[in-house]
Amino acid sequence: MINQDLQAAIPSVSFANVELQEFIDDRPDAREVRKALAVKLVYQGYKYEEIQTILDVSLGSITSWKQAYEEYGISGLHLNHKGRKGYLTAQQREEILSWFQTKECWELGELEYKLAFEYDLTYESKRSYYDLFDAAGISWKKTTSLNPKADEDAVAAKKKRLKHCWQGIGRKSRQES
Repeated sequence: MINQDLQAAIPSVSFANVELQEFIDDRPDAREVRKALAVKLVYQGYKYEEIQTILDVSLGSITSWKQAYEEYGISGLHLNHKGRKGYLTAQQREEILSWFQTKECWELGELEYKLAFEYDLTYESKRSYYDLFDAAGISWKKTTSLNPKADEDAVAAKKKRLKHCWQGIGRKSRQES
């Protein structure tokens, strides 16, 4: 009688192992992989304490993951957390990116103002504004042709002081040729 029960259970355990392995191979999220691996190890006959040591998870987690798999199938192993909703809708984001295309010069303050008054949105971090610039293909870093802190007198004095060094290098390279 026991052998018949085991033989009847073997095909379903084999199918579960294949299904779980495919899930493990396809998942980029380590948390989902850990869940599936724990369930797979249970079906392979590992003791819960061994799985706990191998995966560094609690016994309760292993039990709940196995129950979720048995009740809901592979979808029971997916994470329930979907992340936080973005502040701008997809349409609003497209409007902002289109607005960038109408301008020749962009300023962070102007973007902050537009988002605050048109969309009632103020980001806590400047990084979110910079991400919008990046999505529009705009570098938010300001470039200058000249160093604004340059002291022309100090540069001229240094050139005069190092003039003989430049000549020495020039003579040396000519002699080597």
